[in-house]
Amino acid sequence: MKNEVLFLLLDNYADHETAYLSEAIASDEFALKENPKYVNRIVAPTSEPVLSIGGFRTLPDYSFDTMPDDYAALVLIGGFGWSTPMAEQVVPIVKKALEKGKIVGAICNAASFMAKHGFLNTVKHTGNGLEQLKLWGGDNYTNADGYIHAQAVSDKHIVTANGSAALEFAKELLLLLENDTPERIEMYYQFNKQGFCTLFPKN
Repeated sequence: MKNEVLFLLLDNYADHETAYLSEAIASDEFALKENPKYVNRIVAPTSEPVLSIGGFRTLPDYSFDTMPDDYAALVLIGGFGWSTPMAEQVVPIVKKALEKGKIVGAICNAASFMAKHGFLNTVKHTGNGLEQLKLWGGDNYTNADGYIHAQAVSDKHIVTANGSAALEFAKELLLLLENDTPERIEMYYQFNKQGFCTLFPKN
C-alpha cells in the first residue's frame, strides 16, 4: 500500500534504530493515532521471526517474496546481518526502490551496505565513518567526497545515518515523508534529544 513504511530487518538487527521513527508514525504526544498518515510494516527474508541484537523476536508482515511493489518508504535498519550473505538478497530490492524514486533510509551498517553496492555514489551521505564506508565499499564506493561527518544526512530521497543517530535518522525521514508539520517534527526531535526536564524545568 502507498501509505506503508517498510522496515527491512535482518537477523541481529539493531532494535533501538527502529524506535523513534516507528513511534512517531504510529502515535503523537497524546496516544496512538486513530488515522495515521502511514502505517509501519516489517519486511524480512522469510516469514519466520527475525531476532534483534537485544533478543526480541519480530514477526514480519512480508517476506522478500511477498513485499508490495508500492509503498511510502523503505527503511534499512542496521545490525550485524548486513555483512552476511543474506544481505545480498536486499540489493535488487534497493535498486528497484531507487529506480522508482522511493524514499530509502539506511542506518549504521545498512549505510555501509549501501556504499558496498554503489548506492551512495550520487548523493551526499554519512554512515559509521568514512573509513568504514571505504572498507565495505571497496572499488564500488566512488563518492568519498560526498561523505558528510554528521549524525544523519538527507539527499535526493536517500537518508543515511550512523549507529548512534536513530533520532536524527527519524527526523530526516519524517520530514521527507511529511509525517507532520516541520514545526511538530522539530518539537518531537527536541523533546527526545534534550529531555523533558530540560525543556520543562521545575519552577
